Amino acid sequence: MYGIDSYVAIGDSFTEGLNDGLPDGSFRGWADRLAEVLSGGEPGFQYANLALRGKMLDEIMAEQLPIALELQPDLVTVCAGGNDIIVPGADVDAVAAHLEDGVAKLRAAGIPVVMFNGPDLKTLSVMSVLRGKVGIYNTHLWAIAERHGAKMVDLWTMAPLHDRRAWSDDRLHFTPDAHRRIALLTAEVLGVPVEENWREPYPEGTEPLTWMSSRRSDLTWTKTHLLPWIRRQIRGESMGDGLVPKRPQLSPLGQAEAAALELEVRNFQDNATAS
Repeated sequence: MYGIDSYVAIGDSFTEGLNDGLPDGSFRGWADRLAEVLSGGEPGFQYANLALRGKMLDEIMAEQLPIALELQPDLVTVCAGGNDIIVPGADVDAVAAHLEDGVAKLRAAGIPVVMFNGPDLKTLSVMSVLRGKVGIYNTHLWAIAERHGAKMVDLWTMAPLHDRRAWSDDRLHFTPDAHRRIALLTAEVLGVPVEENWREPYPEGTEPLTWMSSRRSDLTWTKTHLLPWIRRQIRGESMGDGLVPKRPQLSPLGQAEAAALELEVRNFQDNATAS
């Protein structure tokens, strides 16, 4: 469908789909949502998602890239390096150069590639200190895409992601609605028609954020998310330790994905009729 009969996603937690949760405890995410759009309901469409939370770029290039090259799909999406550049002292230029090696291999094999730059963290308290590093990395990513003929999904300028409500409490992962919007933008970049509008702004907020409430939120976030992350870094541990990719091989979309897509389309049609 749409000239794409097979799709492989590689990356980390962003592509795995955290925190777009499903009832069984697994995650859906923008990549699954994109696959549902690309399939167009055709039974021959195949999809693999090799991404895994906590993966560093070295691991993605060593473990996931070779599989993507072997599968020779009609499309590979690549989002990697985010976990590397947020580590204090990380060499952003070196991370970008390593990513470029992987993109170059995919393009040399004749595989179309879609890349993702980092979102703007300006509105996220504390995390906003990383904005400069993300901006530098993004400049490299745009150049890599240009040099190798890859498409880019520009998360940095994606206005809905500038709203705090697009982010989960951990300030690292997106909400289900944000994943939905990212899937729609990615389809748009690929030239695939969609009915929903990812640009639609969030409703006006009803509870203004005060200095005191912001500091309380920062304290809760530090205890719940930042300190455990620091401990994992010190111990050399990862959120993905002991886990395996949710779709390690190309396979048709299952009934669960088809049902989720059907429900989402029905809800969209119902909302459109009501309005």
